Amino acid sequence: MTQSSQDNCSSEQDSHKTHAKHNHDRCIATALNDAVLLCEQRGARLTQLRQRVLELVWQTHKPVGAYELLPLLAKEGFNSAPPTVYRALDFLLELGLVHRISSINAFIGCNQPKHEHPNGFFICRQCGNASELPALQLRELAKQLEASLGITIEGETHELTGLCASCSSKAQK
Repeated sequence: MTQSSQDNCSSEQDSHKTHAKHNHDRCIATALNDAVLLCEQRGARLTQLRQRVLELVWQTHKPVGAYELLPLLAKEGFNSAPPTVYRALDFLLELGLVHRISSINAFIGCNQPKHEHPNGFFICRQCGNASELPALQLRELAKQLEASLGITIEGETHELTGLCASCSSKAQK
């Protein structure tokens, strides 16, 4: 049995905390392991390009745009035409391996790719790190809103901005 990325990277309980002393190599290895398993389960193919795009997305906890990936991939000899990179990102999105942060048109690794969950992110305006928000709490909020407003929520995207714990404590000093 493999460890999930939730165990190594930004678990729901500590995703809002600093990533300063964080081991990104473990994040990348776990994300790749999850990708291989999901591809096997779904009969999908993890090409070298798709794998490299996933690795680049997981290198930091800062959201990365498709156009930021282009020069990195070109430098490594990959076909880095925008449609090629977007197809790789779409594949990773479809498998739940990455999330798209709509407000900044960027991508971040998913720490729970084996479980469907509402998307929600906290983005630090100072350091640029982004973390997934706790899915359980987002689900509860959606249920409460449906009940109190008499609506049916069919999709969710939550994006909060502010200062992460690390930047907040630095600002108070």
